[in-house]
Amino acid sequence: METHEEAEEPDPEFTAKLAAFHAERGTLLDLQPRVNGKPIHLKKLFDIVAERGGYDAVSAEKLAWRRVGQEFGLGANNAAAYAFALKTVYYKNLAAYEIKTIHNQEPPPKDILENLTAKGGDLLKRTVENFRPPIGNYGNAQDSDASGDESKTPKEEKMDVDEPGSGGRTTRGLRQAPPQRVLFQPDITSSRHIRPLSGHFQSPQPPGNTTSTQPYPNSTSAANLPLHIANYEPRPPMPLTLRGVTTPINNPHLFKEQQRLLRDRKMAAMGRAPAPSTKGMMKPGQGFDGPNIYVRTLQGLRSGIPDEEDYALHHLVKISHERGDKYKFEAFPNLAESLIEYALRVSSLFYDVQWKISYFDDVPHEIDELDGLNGTPDILQRIKALKRVNAADGIETPSYSHDITKIHEAALTIRNLALLEENAIYLANLPQLRDFLAIVLSLPLSPDVTELKYYVLDIAEQVTKFWSMRVEDPLYLCLLDMIKGSSDRGAILTALRAISRISLNLQQPNVLRGVPDAIIEKVFQWTLLQDDELVNACLDFLYQFTAIPENVALLLSHSNALESSAFVTQLTRLLQHGARPHHEKFLTHPGIRAPSSNEIVTVPRDLLVEFIKHDEPQRSTQWLKAVFEEDIESDVTQIALWQAYQGQFGQFLPHKPLLQAADFIKNVSVVFKTANAQIVEGANNKFIIKGIRPRRVPVTSAGRPYLACFWTPTGESACGQFFLIPENLYNHIASTHLGVPKKEDGKWDLDNAQPQQKPLDCYWGGCRIYKRYPDRECSVLRLGVHLKTHLPDSDEKAASQQKFSRTLATQTTMPDASAVKASGQNREAVWSTQTSYPTPVNEHKEATGIPLISLFVLRNIARNIPKAITLIEGGRSSYLTAEDQAKWVEGVDWVDRFFGPLKHRLFWVLAHNPVMAPHVTDLLIWIDKGST
Repeated sequence: METHEEAEEPDPEFTAKLAAFHAERGTLLDLQPRVNGKPIHLKKLFDIVAERGGYDAVSAEKLAWRRVGQEFGLGANNAAAYAFALKTVYYKNLAAYEIKTIHNQEPPPKDILENLTAKGGDLLKRTVENFRPPIGNYGNAQDSDASGDESKTPKEEKMDVDEPGSGGRTTRGLRQAPPQRVLFQPDITSSRHIRPLSGHFQSPQPPGNTTSTQPYPNSTSAANLPLHIANYEPRPPMPLTLRGVTTPINNPHLFKEQQRLLRDRKMAAMGRAPAPSTKGMMKPGQGFDGPNIYVRTLQGLRSGIPDEEDYALHHLVKISHERGDKYKFEAFPNLAESLIEYALRVSSLFYDVQWKISYFDDVPHEIDELDGLNGTPDILQRIKALKRVNAADGIETPSYSHDITKIHEAALTIRNLALLEENAIYLANLPQLRDFLAIVLSLPLSPDVTELKYYVLDIAEQVTKFWSMRVEDPLYLCLLDMIKGSSDRGAILTALRAISRISLNLQQPNVLRGVPDAIIEKVFQWTLLQDDELVNACLDFLYQFTAIPENVALLLSHSNALESSAFVTQLTRLLQHGARPHHEKFLTHPGIRAPSSNEIVTVPRDLLVEFIKHDEPQRSTQWLKAVFEEDIESDVTQIALWQAYQGQFGQFLPHKPLLQAADFIKNVSVVFKTANAQIVEGANNKFIIKGIRPRRVPVTSAGRPYLACFWTPTGESACGQFFLIPENLYNHIASTHLGVPKKEDGKWDLDNAQPQQKPLDCYWGGCRIYKRYPDRECSVLRLGVHLKTHLPDSDEKAASQQKFSRTLATQTTMPDASAVKASGQNREAVWSTQTSYPTPVNEHKEATGIPLISLFVLRNIARNIPKAITLIEGGRSSYLTAEDQAKWVEGVDWVDRFFGPLKHRLFWVLAHNPVMAPHVTDLLIWIDKGST
């Protein structure tokens, strides 16, 4: 923001005109005023205030003078004082000039303008007749622009509603409390300095040794003083006893009583009787502070005095907002009735009518009289018969603005207080409230009453749950018209809620009849919107509507919205509204770890040739990874590990020297993080490596396991040869263990096979399948086919550890522990993931919201379709017209027509939404019952 701290050249022409004006007016002009040490240029100040509407407009706006001060860079500290000082500069020098030049009016006399303080505004309306000078000596006090309220009834102002529970004022600040009086208290302590007492007198010192200061200016030393003066010790201080004197200041009551007794004695001495005592008597103007704010607002509203009514409505809005949770109608009789009567004045702004409420049954009601005992059933007909008031469009007079504002305040007060349950019950028992709601909802379309209709709809939403309404009820018809004819989302939403809550707190159910087809079709269409609040209100309305068989019959007869089950399809789609995928992982087959080998395997020759190419310690590192694996629960003795290392690479000495034993043991801990050299104490200490175990089959440097031949004849150990390719392992079993030779063309000669073991069977890891199933025919060909089930695919990629594990997992049955032991490979755990789509739940973990109410509407339709068909075909439905019944199509299975194409969707929700599953089951039962 640009400031005006820089020096600017004054406008000579403006200064001359201003000086001439003040000279003619007889007032003083300060051409160089300063605020907070900064020069204030009058021309610039005059232009800024004029742009904001003038002195009265700036003074009426809260903190406006502070913002004007920011234009001159007056600073943020003590902004209130600087703002008032700037306001005073304008008030003394430019206010009258503004009235004369800008507003073309004659300014007030200087006695009620420049000679007074700059507090307040209304200069354009200030005259000698209507101006009230401040009481006492406070008229010329230097109040800030944040000073307190006026002493009269508050003027019309823009209301800033405080937050509930706030105790601050919203219009102006509070006056500071006066300083506390402090009574004089005499100081009884002595100001004399006391020398500490000693137990004996000091002997005089020689003149040459004294170092004390000279107490007398004419003496040169203590030797010049007399002995009794030099040795003088003052007396100890005596406590000062003070006795209080009764004065009018420190004890006014006692002083007053003493004066009274003195007067009584004088009167008795003169032979006159003492004056009667007035102790305890309430004197005029004392002991009663007046009614509180609640009583004053009630009496002011009922007084009929415009100023008091304005005061009452002004404060009732604040009270209902801040204290609406405790402010009850039953504690203030006639408050609700008075507010309703005041708000009914809105009709006089549009019609030539002044509504009156009559509480007598025997008096015939005129067109402008409302029945305050039973309500007015023909209120809509009376409104149609009223004569409109001719008013120019777009022109709003001050009186009209004032009236509509106060009517809004009355309605807002009722709305705020109706949010309390006790107040809603109280209002529900007032028949004139229904008339008031119907009158406001029937007002012509106008921007001036849009907010008023919002208040009325909010009131209706709170009180309809205590009412039962018939089809011809005026308020019920007005709410339906609001849904049908309004294009305002807020009004439609509140009207839907109000209708859905009819009879909610009563024992008899709500019978939602007389709803036009246009409203039903609109409600169906609104359920397609991405507006959860509106969709929820529409579903509540449809739940009430479809609860009646006659309404379902109306839908079956001639509703276009249900053609091809479009609406039922949308309701089924809403069953999954707000659903979020939930993934649940569960274990289908636990993992099995192959047992460790008791012996350290010898690596195949091709792998050994690869190790020899490297030097230590990389060679030993690769060998350890190929032969051992981590296992925190297993251990290997250090001597066995060292001997296996020597046995594997000792044949290559001295060309390939080995690591020293200590270095080799250290390298084990480097290769495996879980490995740790330990000593098991006992009779003979045992040195082990904890955290590793031997592999049953070695692995390559890339982690690919070798395939071991687990052909184990009865009473013998396994073959134990290793092959990297599954095809080589198969050829080894066929040629070595089954004794199948090959022909010259490379094919197997099955006729000349000579198996090593008899009887012919599968000896892979103790399989013996033909022994377990003796009825099966065994041959070399069948045995060769069976052996392929123990081996992985011949593809090299499928022979890796990961592919091998997945191959085992995809078999018809998971390999058991014996198969894992035979294969020498760990079986990884197999997990399955199940995905569900639950909808939101409440605090009790139950279904709630749009999905639940959608299912309730579907259940109403499925349950009431058979009853509706019976009513239509039997001609017992007085709710349907002859035209409606003529559109009826007989011989149609309506339940199957609506729900048949959607059963697969309902079963999907049943399977994937555990929250809605019980309710969907109930719906499917009703569908099966209603199907023919």
